[in-house]
Amino acid sequence: MEFDKLVHQPTRLQVFAYLYRHGETGFSDLVEELDLTEGNLASHLQRMEEAEAVAVHKEFVDRKPRTTYELTEEGRELFEEHIETLEALIGDLDG
Repeated sequence: MEFDKLVHQPTRLQVFAYLYRHGETGFSDLVEELDLTEGNLASHLQRMEEAEAVAVHKEFVDRKPRTTYELTEEGRELFEEHIETLEALIGDLDG
């Protein structure tokens, strides 16, 4: 069993888990909730977007730009497969 490096990286795993649970979320909310710097989060989100695991939505709200992120279907599947791998490892440990 191997982990997908996109999902397994600790910061991205936090992002995957948060978006999986909460759905579409604003950039500033992710920064605050995950206690990450904007630059660190942006680089991980870019990597996830390049892998087509996250969708980016940009709009203006009251003349201010608002960027939100949500997992794509592929992103959800990658996260679920990661969880299944973890569960299989735990099952193997139980004997």
